Amino acid sequence: MPAIDWGNAPTSRVPGWAYTDEAVYRRELERFFYKGHWCYVGLECEVPNPGDFKRTVVGERSVILVRDQGGALHVVENRCAHRGVAFCRERTGTVKEFVCPYHQWNYQLNGDLVGLPFRRGVKQDGQVQGGMPADFKLADHGLTRLKVARRGGAVFASFDTEVEPFESFLGPEVLPWYDRVFNPDRPLKLLGINRQRIPANWKLMQENIKDPYHPGLLHTWFVTFGLWRADQRSQMVIDRHARHACMVSRRNEGGAAAVTQGVGSFKAGMELHDPRLLDVVPEPWWGGPSVVMMTLFPSLIVQQQVNSLSTRHIQPVGVGEFDFVWTHFGYQSDDEAMTARRLRQANLFGPAGFVSADDGEVIEFAQQAFAAHPQARTVSELDGHGVQPTPHMVTETLIRGMYRYWREVMEAAP
Repeated sequence: MPAIDWGNAPTSRVPGWAYTDEAVYRRELERFFYKGHWCYVGLECEVPNPGDFKRTVVGERSVILVRDQGGALHVVENRCAHRGVAFCRERTGTVKEFVCPYHQWNYQLNGDLVGLPFRRGVKQDGQVQGGMPADFKLADHGLTRLKVARRGGAVFASFDTEVEPFESFLGPEVLPWYDRVFNPDRPLKLLGINRQRIPANWKLMQENIKDPYHPGLLHTWFVTFGLWRADQRSQMVIDRHARHACMVSRRNEGGAAAVTQGVGSFKAGMELHDPRLLDVVPEPWWGGPSVVMMTLFPSLIVQQQVNSLSTRHIQPVGVGEFDFVWTHFGYQSDDEAMTARRLRQANLFGPAGFVSADDGEVIEFAQQAFAAHPQARTVSELDGHGVQPTPHMVTETLIRGMYRYWREVMEAAP
């Protein structure tokens, strides 16, 4: 496949066609979602019992996360080996086996083919007619099995059997932040799921959570109530490939005046009808930061916003739209008060969240502009042109890093 002509512009100047070109999008699926990367598929607590399954996706390919009768987790492609039927239609459920409705091919939960009708033909007039060839072997026709990684209650999968170990994929810079949330000593508890479809390219949501510039400007909630302001103590963490990142901040450690003056989203007179939305209780495992937004390229955002925890799964459905699935969770050790607190604070996020609704709308506006002018370029040059960790949030280094990596893998020259 030929290289993509990026032109002479620097990596900080992303062309509109990177979000709108169908051929570019198809290459992204192959190089980021189907090869060389781990993609998020769910939480172990979503399939707690033998036979429990969850239908999800890796890229555009439908897959099933399932727990077998022995308790082991598997991820198999939702595609019958016979005629390619996506046989699983329910999003979640409990089964003893998988059966394709078209021709009744029957699979164990680990993907092994165990039976099919008329394998040995049918007897007519004293003779056996039809059937599979003599060299047909059940073992050769199971469901496609993905490689699986589990860590701290979250599950990732890859179609690439040669993908690097999950811990190496995250890298030493990001792995400690991952383990901070997903810790085997704190088993997870599922609280709820939201879904939305956003009419924008999937990369725009990765960018949005690699962008500390906008939260204190776009989001009335953040800047007005002090959850995220530009002068709070913060740091931007980036892995060695610049594909994964963490935006780390500490609530209310900065002053208000300098960062709210002239900011249109700041509403000095805004008050809460229910002050419990800001009933923030520091948790021992925080270790200081009250907010850590982690982007694991290409498919996952891990959110810790005060006491609200969620995974946000990016599921591309085309060059100009993606599904966004929010899975809100807590810990089995949480008491009733903490569970209620997490659920209340979850109202800030999700499709209709007091904060997150802004993001879905504004990246749709960006996609509309790219579609109208695919040769126009963005300018992500706050804090210079380099790619490096920073001890502040007035930067676009994480976006530049992501596109440096994108250009390498996509062969976007020069």
